[in-house]
Amino acid sequence: MSRPPSFVPPPGARAYPLRTGRGEFAVVDSPVADGVEPRGVALLLPGFTGSKEDFNPLHVALGARGYRTVAVDGRGQYETDGPRDDESAYAQDELARDVLALAEAVGAPVQLLGHSLGGQVARAAVLLDHTPFVSLTLMASGPAQISASQQDRVKLLRDALAVMSMAEVWDAIQAMETPEETETGGALDEGLDDRADLRRRWLGTKPAQLLATGLQLCVEPDRVAELAAVPLPFHVLSGSRDDTWPVPLLDDMAVRLKARRTVVARAEHSPNTDQPAATAKAIADFWDTAAP
Repeated sequence: MSRPPSFVPPPGARAYPLRTGRGEFAVVDSPVADGVEPRGVALLLPGFTGSKEDFNPLHVALGARGYRTVAVDGRGQYETDGPRDDESAYAQDELARDVLALAEAVGAPVQLLGHSLGGQVARAAVLLDHTPFVSLTLMASGPAQISASQQDRVKLLRDALAVMSMAEVWDAIQAMETPEETETGGALDEGLDDRADLRRRWLGTKPAQLLATGLQLCVEPDRVAELAAVPLPFHVLSGSRDDTWPVPLLDDMAVRLKARRTVVARAEHSPNTDQPAATAKAIADFWDTAAP
């Protein structure tokens, strides 16, 4: 299970709405450490039910390696606005175009990293136009649809959202979870450090975003061969255990992409919070080799 990061941005980071050609997106923008030579900028995309805060444990370490890191709430996630009821606004192609606009706004070329759902959105952006990107890191993000057990969880969520308010669904989730899941937020939820923060994030996320992206996770086709034809360096990073995409599936995807492969020991679906030091080192090591 994921260990919750702090909800408070790390020292030196700024949380603000970043203006792009496709609207404003809430970001945590963390600078290169003082006295360190800048090596580039990175755009970090969170997973399903996640938010920009999921990357808070990584910013300082990546800044010490020379990277400005910009973590973003996608359209309809937490503090970024989006339609409440229009699922078409969250079609994967629309979310991918948002990523291209974000890359332009932060100053392309950028290192692109996506966690879980964010990895599949990042992949879609690269397949639309790879030129704004230096590299692509897929963190705990697999080649196609999520595992059957996680599809069942998403179906339960979609069914609940059809008849209940977001607040009612939140209360129902808390009642159903085991004590361990309550502490961590569950496999698809990247959790914060306080239940009030988690609840605020949940209530800030638009129902249509959850419905649309949850369905995407359940029906996503395998696009690895298409991605492998893109002239970018790839990195497949995961924990040593993952209930959302089995680790052997991620191993195989890395082979098919001719990607660097990192397995973070003692980490599960969210290595960014389970083992942030080892995860940040692996990310920065890869970015160093992919520098423009």
